[in-house]
Amino acid sequence: MIVWLNGTHGVGKTTASVLVQRLIPGSRVLDAEKVGETLMDITPPLPATDDFQHWPLWRPLVVETARRVLEFTGGTLVMPMTVLVEQYWREISAGLASHGIPVRHVVLHAEPDVLRARIASDTVLGPSDFRASRLEPYAEAARTWLHAEAEVVDTTDLSPSQVATRIVAGVDAGR
Repeated sequence: MIVWLNGTHGVGKTTASVLVQRLIPGSRVLDAEKVGETLMDITPPLPATDDFQHWPLWRPLVVETARRVLEFTGGTLVMPMTVLVEQYWREISAGLASHGIPVRHVVLHAEPDVLRARIASDTVLGPSDFRASRLEPYAEAARTWLHAEAEVVDTTDLSPSQVATRIVAGVDAGR
C-alpha cells in the first residue's frame, strides 16, 4: 500500500515520512519530488514551467515508479509530496488504483501563522519565498477539494512523533 502524505510546504511531510517509515515494518520512503528532479535534469530541458508537476509525464512516471518499487520490495511506501491540483491527484490516484495499489491519502494541515513561522525558522532549508508562496494555493485546495479527499491531520499543536503516531494508527485501523 501507499501512505501518501500531502499538504503544503513547511507542514512536516518530510519529517513525518521518516517517523512513519520507522513505525511501519517493511516500509520505505519514496519522495515523488525526485521524479520531478530527474525530469528537470534532462538536457536540453523540457518546456519551461514553474512546477514540474505541470509536465504531463510526471504523474504517470510517479505511478510507474511507485508500482515498480512496490513490485520489487513489497511492503508499504510512504510518499511525502504536495499535490494541490485536483486533476493531478485524480490522475495519480486512478493510476495507482488501476494497478490495484491501495492508497491512504493523508493531508497534514497547520494554521497559516504556524506555517509561516515554520517556514521562516526552518534551520535545514532556511526561509523560502517559494515555500511561503504555496500557502494560498494550499488554502484554496483545502477549501475546494483536498480536505474532502483525504484524512486530515492537524499538526498545529502536535509534535512530529504525535503526527506520525496518528498516521500509523490510521494505517493500523485499515483506514
